[in-house]
Amino acid sequence: MNRLHEPFPKQFNLSVASDSATLLWTIARQAPLFMGFSSLLDIKPLICLCLSDSPVPPVSEPRAPDASRMQVPPGNPLLLSLTLQELLARDAVQVELVPEKKGLFLKHVEYEVSSQRFKSCVYRRYNDFVVFHETLLHKFPYRMVPALPPKRMLGADREFIEARRRALKRFINLVARHPPFSEDVVLKLFLSFSGPDVQNKLKESAQCVGDEFMNCKLAARAKDFLPADIQTQFAMSRELIRNIYNSFHKLRDRAERMVSRAIDNAADLLIFGKELSALGSDTTPLPSWASLNSGTWGSLKQALKGLSVEFALLADKAAQQGKQEENDVVEKLNLFLDLLQSYKDLCERHEKGVLHKHQRALHKYSLMKRQMMSAAAQSREPESVEQLESRIVEQENVIQTMELRNHFSLYCLHQETQLVHVYLPLTSHILGAFVNSQIQGHKEMSKVWNDLQPKLRCLFVGPPGAPTPPRPPQDGLSAH
Repeated sequence: MNRLHEPFPKQFNLSVASDSATLLWTIARQAPLFMGFSSLLDIKPLICLCLSDSPVPPVSEPRAPDASRMQVPPGNPLLLSLTLQELLARDAVQVELVPEKKGLFLKHVEYEVSSQRFKSCVYRRYNDFVVFHETLLHKFPYRMVPALPPKRMLGADREFIEARRRALKRFINLVARHPPFSEDVVLKLFLSFSGPDVQNKLKESAQCVGDEFMNCKLAARAKDFLPADIQTQFAMSRELIRNIYNSFHKLRDRAERMVSRAIDNAADLLIFGKELSALGSDTTPLPSWASLNSGTWGSLKQALKGLSVEFALLADKAAQQGKQEENDVVEKLNLFLDLLQSYKDLCERHEKGVLHKHQRALHKYSLMKRQMMSAAAQSREPESVEQLESRIVEQENVIQTMELRNHFSLYCLHQETQLVHVYLPLTSHILGAFVNSQIQGHKEMSKVWNDLQPKLRCLFVGPPGAPTPPRPPQDGLSAH
C-alpha cells in the first residue's frame, strides 16, 4: 500500500490527535499532486508532533499557498524565445583524445573535455559519459537526451576511436546547449569536477532528488498551458520531423561519399605523381639504335621527374578539401541527426512510458470498480469492502498522478519540438560551409593546375611536325 494512504501510525495516541494532525495528514496524502518528496518529508515531523502526547497548540486558519511558489513566470512558459545563435553561444565543448594509457590488462582511452563556459579542462573516460547519460535520463525523462555512441569491448581500432570521439563531442555540446540541462548542477559537475571519482559524484547528485516533474513548479499546471489540439499537433510534428530526419540522413550519406571521393582523389593524384617521378628517375640504359642519337628521352625524363611536386600539391589540396567538408559539413549534419534521433527516442518514451502506464492504471482501476460492485452485490464482510475501497482510492491517486505526468510529458514534448525548429537554420550553415568548401577547394586546385601548364611545354619539344601542347580553353568557348 502507498505510504501516503496508510492510517495514522498505531504507536501514537490517537485520542489526543488534534485537528492540525488531520489537516497535515490530508495535505500529505495529496502531496504528490503539487509538491515534491522533499516538501513531503518536511511535513512528517509536524504530523508526529501533532500526534504525540505533548500539549497541542491551538489550530490556526489554513494559510493560502505561498505566492512566490505558485507564481507563474510572465508570458507563456511553454514558448521558447531562443535563436540558434543564442543556443550555440551557451557553450562550446571540445573533446580530444589523450595519449593511450595501459591499464593492468587492457589499455583504455581517455578524453580531455574542455568547456568554454566553465573555463574548465577535465579528463573523462567513456564510462564517465555513460553514468552522466544515465543521470540525465533519470532527472529529465521527458526531454531529448542524445544517445551515446556504442561501446566496443575489444579490438577498437583508430578509426572507431576517432568516430566515437566525434560522437561524444556532439553529445556533450547538444547537452551543454539544451536549456534545462545547461542550468542543472549535474552538467557543471561533469564539465568542471576534477576529482578522482566523478561517477560517484554524479550518482550522489541524483540521490534523493526526483525527476523534473517532481521539481518543476509548473508540473501540476502543465495542462493549462497546452493547446486544445495538442495530440493532433504532436502527431503532425512527429511526422514532419521523421521526414526531415530521413532527408537529412540521405544528405549526410551523400556528403560522406563526397568526402570519401575527395580523399580517394587525393590518394590517386599522389600515386599519379609518384609514378611520373619513378618514370623520370628510370636509369635503364637506352640503346643507340632506338634513340637515333636523340636526347628527347632524356629531356622527357627530366620534365616528368619535376611534375611530381605539383601532383603532390594537388593531392594535398584535395585532402584538405575532404577534411574541411568532413568537419564543416558531415559533422554538422551528424549533429543535427543526433538531435532529431533524440526527438524520435523521446516520442517513443512518451508512448511506451508514461502514456502506456496511464492506460494500464486506468485498466486496473476499472477492474477494481467491478470488484467493488461485485462485493457490494454479494454483501461481503465490511473489512474486505473497506480494503477494496482503500485500494480504489489509492489507484485513483495513481491515475491522477499519471494524468499529471502525461500532461507534463506533452508540455515538455511541445518545448522540445520548438527546440528542434530552433536548430533548423543550421541547414543554411551546412549549405554555406559546403558551397564555400567547393569554391575554395576548386580555386586552390585550379591555381596549381594553371601553374602546371607551362611545365608541360618542355614535354613537346622535338623536331618540326612534332605535336604541340594543347591550349587552355578560352572562357569555355571553342573556335569555329
